[in-house]
Amino acid sequence: MSKAPVVILTALNLEYQAVRQKLASPQMHRHERGTRFEVGTVQGTTCCVALGLTSKGNHSAAVIAERAIQEFSPVAVLFVGVAGALWDATRLGDVVMASHVYAYHGGTSEDDGLKARPRAWEAPHGISQLASHLARLNDWADSASGHEGAPRVRFGAVAAGEVVQNSRISAEAKWIRQHYNDALAIEMEAAGVAQAGHLSGAPVAIIRGISDRADGTKNSTDDRNWQPQAAANAAAFAIRLAVELAAEQEEAAVPRDGRAPSADRPGRHVSNTAHNSTVGIMAGSVTGSRVHMNTAPQESSPMDLIATLNGFRGSLRRHHAEGALDQDTYREALADLDSALRSAGGNTPDSSKRATMTLRRLRGLVVECPALMAELAHLITTVGDRA
Repeated sequence: MSKAPVVILTALNLEYQAVRQKLASPQMHRHERGTRFEVGTVQGTTCCVALGLTSKGNHSAAVIAERAIQEFSPVAVLFVGVAGALWDATRLGDVVMASHVYAYHGGTSEDDGLKARPRAWEAPHGISQLASHLARLNDWADSASGHEGAPRVRFGAVAAGEVVQNSRISAEAKWIRQHYNDALAIEMEAAGVAQAGHLSGAPVAIIRGISDRADGTKNSTDDRNWQPQAAANAAAFAIRLAVELAAEQEEAAVPRDGRAPSADRPGRHVSNTAHNSTVGIMAGSVTGSRVHMNTAPQESSPMDLIATLNGFRGSLRRHHAEGALDQDTYREALADLDSALRSAGGNTPDSSKRATMTLRRLRGLVVECPALMAELAHLITTVGDRA
């Protein structure tokens, strides 16, 4: 693909169609394991979207999200659909974007009751900031609406479990509202998608339209009327967010002065403008007080790359010995590194792509170690240059 798309996933066909109708000429894209995506551009823009259906549940959502990330190397993954509101302050038709996701079914059962032990994932800072900006602009909603009152965007926690919640008085409903009283919405897929993004190093945003109140009225006529509108509202905000994310990616790829680097105008330089100062740097050439960087990719042989990857193994071992990586993370990181080494042994674009995808997944494991992240960034660029 010429540029990375934004992946949008939904659990229900109703949600899928709400997004699909905003795409121009979507084309079928089949994953090697049979999963089907449709790839198109948002109408009137150059924003590329890869749209997929996960079906219900965190487990299936995690698998399809992982496949989408590996297949498309997306700018971001947006999970879009409907959800139930946990509190009356959130209106039907409003859009909730997750500030963080709770996998609320984690816990421990003891003699004095069930104690919450959730996993939680925060939304990426950059996407949260952009979404807040778009919400303030308040120009994202479709002009035609079947209900009174413009939908609002609300930011807060989303609780994701494995059962449909449709009661306010059941023991589980009371337990959820007690232990997750900051959650605005409840659903069944966000935890799986968030985990897939975390392990793959891909940014994830959860965007939900409120279609019911998870209070025993889920199958009412009112709920059936609100579900299409809630799905449409979530799709409208997600598409606007996707367009802005794609635009930011394009801006990042162009130098700030708008001119492409040339042979007599190196792509990066460091200017030493302070008097009596010293700059220590590895560079291609030095002219006066200006240091020019060699940014042209250097050709590397498979053996050089394998040696570099093996050197990274030593970095993992050192961080593990220092306590920066726990045993489980260290073991998973070594497994991903071994997989990348096997792929790097080939000399084809496909083998380089597989190695790059594996290294990106490895990046998600060591995200709390800046030194390892910096090494991986260089490795990913090196492997990508061979594709």
